[in-house]
Amino acid sequence: MKSLLKYLPVLALCLACAQNKTMKMEKDAVLVVVDELYDFIDGSMACGNAENSVAYIRGLMQANAETPVCFVCDHHPANHCSFTEQGGPWPSHCVAGTRGGEIHEDLRPLVKEELVFYKGCNPAEEQYSGFDGRNEADQSLAEVLRALDASVVYVVGIATEYCVYNTARDLKQDGFNVKVLEKGLGYVNADGHAETLDKMREEGFTIL
Repeated sequence: MKSLLKYLPVLALCLACAQNKTMKMEKDAVLVVVDELYDFIDGSMACGNAENSVAYIRGLMQANAETPVCFVCDHHPANHCSFTEQGGPWPSHCVAGTRGGEIHEDLRPLVKEELVFYKGCNPAEEQYSGFDGRNEADQSLAEVLRALDASVVYVVGIATEYCVYNTARDLKQDGFNVKVLEKGLGYVNADGHAETLDKMREEGFTIL
């Protein structure tokens, strides 16, 4: 028994390493990163687990360097209808040209501009789903995913209850095999996060 006890610290370390090992995605996978923007991380609408999601996503991208990564970004004009000043439900956030609307600096070096999709650009329209976004070539997320021959789409980002859920739902409804990575999610509140994940499981999503 004593001889086994001396190995316990080593076994604990091995277990921790195994649990924290960054997953490898399939060869034909695409990663969709939703709203990893400063206003949702440390700004006017800072969300729970946001900083952790940045670190997780960066590690995931580095471990899967060959996997294409699509970034979905709120990109609002200053007078957007969703802002409280305009009678909407949210404080001003992710205004185009401000720090709050920028992708976190830890992820920015890994961004390809042609794979960035901007949503919420029309001041009169709220858009939660990345399906509503367009890239610099005016292509939709669905168009680009099909051009990339995506066999499975992994989804991470902020916030679980809103833009992540709506983006994942639209992906699934459009026929994509969607997998949501829980460690890569930020959320408005913990209860809403848990309830949304339960809802997604009931709707047939794979939550990892």
